[in-house]
Amino acid sequence: MSAGSDDELREEREHLRRSQLALQGMHQQAREMEIAGGDPVVDKVTIAYLKAARERMLATFTDQDEAAPLFFGRLDYTKDAPTVPDQRIYLGRRLVREAAGDDPLVVDWRAEVARPFYRAHPGDPMGLTARRRFGFDRGELTAFEDEPLTAATSTVSGKLLEQEIKRPRSGPMRDIVATIQPEQDDIVRADIATSICVQGAPGTGKTAVGLHRAAYLLYTHREWLQRAGVLVVGPNRAFLGYIATVLPALGEFTVTQRSVTDFLDTVTVGRTDSAEVAVLKGDARMATVIRRALDGAVRAPSAPVRIVTRTGRWTVGTDETAEILAAVRSAPFRYGVGRAMFARRIASAVRRQAEATGGDVTDRALETLARSRPVRDALETIWPKIDGPTLVHRLFTDAAFLAATADGVLTVDEQRLLLAPGGSARGVRTARWSLADTYCVDEAQDLIEKVPGYGHVIVDEAQDLSAMQCRALARRCEDGSLTVLGDLAQGTSAWAANSWSTILSQLGKPSAHLEVLTRSHRVPAEILAFANRLLPRIAPDLPAARSVRSVPGALTLARTDPALLVAEVTEQARRALKSEGSMAVVAADRFVPTLTAALRDVDLPIVELRDDTAVGRALLVPASLAKGLEFDHVVLVDPAAIVAGEGEPTRGLRRLYVAFTRAVTSLTVVHAGDLPAALGAQP
Repeated sequence: MSAGSDDELREEREHLRRSQLALQGMHQQAREMEIAGGDPVVDKVTIAYLKAARERMLATFTDQDEAAPLFFGRLDYTKDAPTVPDQRIYLGRRLVREAAGDDPLVVDWRAEVARPFYRAHPGDPMGLTARRRFGFDRGELTAFEDEPLTAATSTVSGKLLEQEIKRPRSGPMRDIVATIQPEQDDIVRADIATSICVQGAPGTGKTAVGLHRAAYLLYTHREWLQRAGVLVVGPNRAFLGYIATVLPALGEFTVTQRSVTDFLDTVTVGRTDSAEVAVLKGDARMATVIRRALDGAVRAPSAPVRIVTRTGRWTVGTDETAEILAAVRSAPFRYGVGRAMFARRIASAVRRQAEATGGDVTDRALETLARSRPVRDALETIWPKIDGPTLVHRLFTDAAFLAATADGVLTVDEQRLLLAPGGSARGVRTARWSLADTYCVDEAQDLIEKVPGYGHVIVDEAQDLSAMQCRALARRCEDGSLTVLGDLAQGTSAWAANSWSTILSQLGKPSAHLEVLTRSHRVPAEILAFANRLLPRIAPDLPAARSVRSVPGALTLARTDPALLVAEVTEQARRALKSEGSMAVVAADRFVPTLTAALRDVDLPIVELRDDTAVGRALLVPASLAKGLEFDHVVLVDPAAIVAGEGEPTRGLRRLYVAFTRAVTSLTVVHAGDLPAALGAQP
């Protein structure tokens, strides 16, 4: 790393000041921008779009904080570069220019001209003579480092890149625009029509890649995606809190972010199923049962439909009504659409009779006929109105209905599992729903009326999705594309899949392109090698991840007397708090209350992480909430207890693998008994 000559450093600082002034000017211009009134009805969409654009500009052109310098890199192009007239490009998180039409002072990292910053290398310099990275300290430009890209150069990375990758963090996740690697850039800039599945080992940046892909797609397909929408789905609310600031830091404020646990709001979750029941309700066979239940709601007509109008009395006979019913049901209509179509066709039968006698039934009169009391009564008898909660509630409380619907799909024992004890005593309005129930309700609701979708959906920790959860997500990207992120080695749910082909089929994208990331940029080699000992037991078909970073002393195994375990944990936590960056104590869920009390007794400022807790600098993390999070320093408590907490050996070892790989600087493993045998001999 070099601070360069004093003159060069002064020039770069001057460019930074000039860019900062230009950004302030853009912010002021956005503040003063007026939206033309126009016709409030005719121009409603245009006005709304312009107002949204103005709000986005106001939110985007804010002053930069010290963690997000205005630019992070510079590209020096050769003099004959065809598309870069100035031969020098500064890259940042957003476009900055002094006036409309001027050449930009800072180019958005997503622009095509920025691609060589992430992809150029000595074998293919992509028109560059050099790539420059900048070092900042509290917003002050302190250094720069040039990476020459001549054929004789043996390497294109340097200390500033390494420092940025391992820079300590004090809370939520940061963006990685300054450090995106070529294999990550391939995914980020993939075409919107391409659905991608990323199998990413710990520390490979798969979550960041998914979020940056969202930002890139919004940049390149702004108009369409602002209408169609982008959805990010994570495993829990704590995870969403951890990633919440990444997209806003990249200038994107319109992405919907939901967790799997509160993804659906048709009914409110108020109870927890046993693991056995949850697995059954998450099984793909439930979709067949629910479809059968809805089909069974439609009954054959048993009487003619008689209608009296001002022009006469009309009868649609039982046989004709049955023919109309059969014709409608043979078409691929959803339940609600089919119901409305059935009513209109009954009305059309009356229209034909009236026209045969010289009458005239207008289209408006036809719609009135379809809504008439006799047709509505017949409709309620033959094709009754129903909603998802009502259907699923009956399915799980009415033994006879379930038996008739699930015959040949679920065993008798499985049917008994589904029946809620005492459930029939509760009406649908007072029913207590589980998380798995909500996905069954969503399945039913979509059969009745199509749920709205998104232009692009990003799903993180997808290896833990049940088949019914996958189906719910598939419905929301049926007409769009999908980015699937996960790691089969970290599958800890009872329904975790062992192959991406299974998950992708359930997500409705069986031909999605699979990318495998094995180069870990965050987790030190010493920690990753220790965690990789578990792979033969938890994911024998996956390639072991390799780290690009070695941190001597990163792994510490601290064995202690059982009676002193808590005291040792508090002492290790105290030491970790003295280090720079974030820290976490990670423990089996059942052990968290004991540790909470112990940490409070010794006045350590460590907050217990819950589903709705903001991710701060120092946390006590239940192992069940650790997935997807990273901390500079981790004190891991009693690995054997984490394994035992899952109740099933393979899932327990996967949970331990997750816990081991949360640390990006140091991991201290505190244990009283032997380490799990799957780890082999201690290092």
